Amino acid sequence: MTTPPSTAPTDIASPWGGVGRTLDLDGPVHWVDFGGPDTETGATEPAPVALVHGLGGSHLNWVGIAPALAARRRVVAIDLPGFGLTPALGRATSVNHNAALLSRFIHEVLGRPVVLVGNSMGGMVSLLLADRRPEQVAGLALVDPALPNPGARPDPQVAATFAMYAVPRVGELVLTRYNKSVSDRQRVLGTVALCFADPSRADVDVVEAGVELAAWRRSLPDPEGEFLGAARSLLRVLRGRREYDRIMRDLDRPVLLIHGTRDRLVPVSAARRAARLNPAWRTAYLEGMGHTPQLESPEDVLGHLEPWLESLD
Repeated sequence: MTTPPSTAPTDIASPWGGVGRTLDLDGPVHWVDFGGPDTETGATEPAPVALVHGLGGSHLNWVGIAPALAARRRVVAIDLPGFGLTPALGRATSVNHNAALLSRFIHEVLGRPVVLVGNSMGGMVSLLLADRRPEQVAGLALVDPALPNPGARPDPQVAATFAMYAVPRVGELVLTRYNKSVSDRQRVLGTVALCFADPSRADVDVVEAGVELAAWRRSLPDPEGEFLGAARSLLRVLRGRREYDRIMRDLDRPVLLIHGTRDRLVPVSAARRAARLNPAWRTAYLEGMGHTPQLESPEDVLGHLEPWLESLD
């Protein structure tokens, strides 16, 4: 087993009140504790929130909204194996394996049902967990989750990129060449350009933290393999959409679906389709927002998320 570099920037979320911690789940799992309010003895504590990032993301995806959420309830953010400050170290990085690991994390760290807030791949992981371990889930907030969209024409750049990811050896070769040809800052800004409808909305401090994190991940033995393992598993779930549709249709937990209308990765039509599968879901479509509205416009996301969370208490 390869040991990750000892210089991991574990305090990277400290400007937003986050405290980095590590848990052993068949290998180190990094997570960030954003704290919560002081609760009077005997008072009923609201369900804690567990934030689950998307493909290529990390706990930094949540720093725009986590401090505000922590004013009323315990808030934590996990770095799934293969992402953020959690190297895989031989563990599988598929969405199914990460759903199982998320279940263990909830049991070990929080010990009670949680509200899962998942973006992109993190939304898929959250849905898989809610289907398999519903007793661990008090509710789900899905922020631009990874969803099937049969019959729709995808964004050409996104379609070409994921087609490349899907091919064994080709994905590894192209991704390795790309990572060697660009700087860490270029990689982060490229992700912003893809995930934001308006890249000028990106928070400079979050970008700088992302560059620091990207530099550390570059030092790992096989970051491309870790990423592609997750990407390919996500594509398999989307292709087997009947089972994924069943999970969404049969889900009996409260759900808030938030989706940007200018999301290039998961078009808003996919979100509208998912909402039709389960009319009990509450929906909020954010006009002019991209794939990561919790970073692009945190106030808009909080404007829908906070009242919904209060309705669960």
